[in-house]
Amino acid sequence: MTPDRERYPRRSDRTDASAWDEKLAEGYRGISDRIMRELPFFNKALSVEAIGFRGHEGGIVGVMVRPWFMNVVISAPPAAAQSSTGPGSSLRLRFPCGTLEFSPAEVAPVGPIASASLFSPMLGFDDMASTRAIAEAALAVLMSSVAASHSSNAPRFGLIDRRHFLRGALAERGT
Repeated sequence: MTPDRERYPRRSDRTDASAWDEKLAEGYRGISDRIMRELPFFNKALSVEAIGFRGHEGGIVGVMVRPWFMNVVISAPPAAAQSSTGPGSSLRLRFPCGTLEFSPAEVAPVGPIASASLFSPMLGFDDMASTRAIAEAALAVLMSSVAASHSSNAPRFGLIDRRHFLRGALAERGT
């Protein structure tokens, strides 16, 4: 069961997440306009959008959609930012569905973040409405403890593989 503070964040948590995700989206819009727009894997049917950002374990987490990829993104908590050592480093972060591996980065104007890839490239997506629905579904699985059930019929995963995550295998029950 999700604690009430996770399901119903305080107003200030929602306000902070909303302001933070808009700054993050603004940073990626700049990257989109300056660098990515003319690359062959840029999907012109999509735009930059922050989906479902909310407070989680001292950070802010949600899904970031860009015309070139979709990631789960979390604001890097200070301890996580300090433990990252540069290119190739990774962080293991705990969520209700289990532990995911994230790559640390820095994005102006928000600073340190950590991200886990969901889709890359985004060429198979036709429009923002369906892309948004997929992002919302991925976030729902991420924040669901059903996947981490201790039932003997539940699948067992250590570190969550993104292929299992995307195929919905984490929410399946054995028969």
